[in-house]
Amino acid sequence: MRVLIIEDDQKIVQMLVKGFAEAGFNPQASNTGTEGLALAQSEQFDLLIVDVMLPGVDGFSLVSELRKTQSSTPVIFLSAKRSTEDRIEGLQRGGDDYMVKPFSFSELLARAQAVLRRTAKTPESNKLTFEDLELDLLSRTVRRSGQKIELHQKEFALLECLLRDRERVLTKTQILEKVWSYDFDPQTNVVDVLVCRLRAKIDKGFGKKLIQTIRGVGYALRVH
Repeated sequence: MRVLIIEDDQKIVQMLVKGFAEAGFNPQASNTGTEGLALAQSEQFDLLIVDVMLPGVDGFSLVSELRKTQSSTPVIFLSAKRSTEDRIEGLQRGGDDYMVKPFSFSELLARAQAVLRRTAKTPESNKLTFEDLELDLLSRTVRRSGQKIELHQKEFALLECLLRDRERVLTKTQILEKVWSYDFDPQTNVVDVLVCRLRAKIDKGFGKKLIQTIRGVGYALRVH
């Protein structure tokens, strides 16, 4: 699952990125309200973690603007403001939860998981499918032709990335950005190694090969 963290305190950002990544999420961070709003409007995320006091657009205004476009992405506000009035405003502006700083990551993660369960429209909305391949975002399980496939964290993140953009070719740079969430040397072979590992689990032993190499470009989930 993709989580966008919009927070200008770099120590908090580092803690959240590390924590969510270890919990199996695919985190991305922005340190200004203006940039965060643009990202939230242009890309698909499963959860937003939004600081209230941000440079540029403040957190409340950011979420209000998103809700105008019927965005239903769940939002958890982070704030040093602890009054009842501030909490109420956060919920009225479109937030699904509100946490006061300082906070423990374990509590934030529990609340994030609860919000995701609560806001899921149908069980199907938590699943990504292609042909006979199915990935369940909440239970973090993968099946092909009904057979359960065990994936490591990065393998799961790569498969989620390919499923969200199925039929579309993703470059190595795009995969690096989406799966690792920070800069790597584009010439590194970590993407090729990870694709090879995933292909061995997803395609080996099945009739159709789903993970395709587009030479000189990247990879795609598609059937010839």
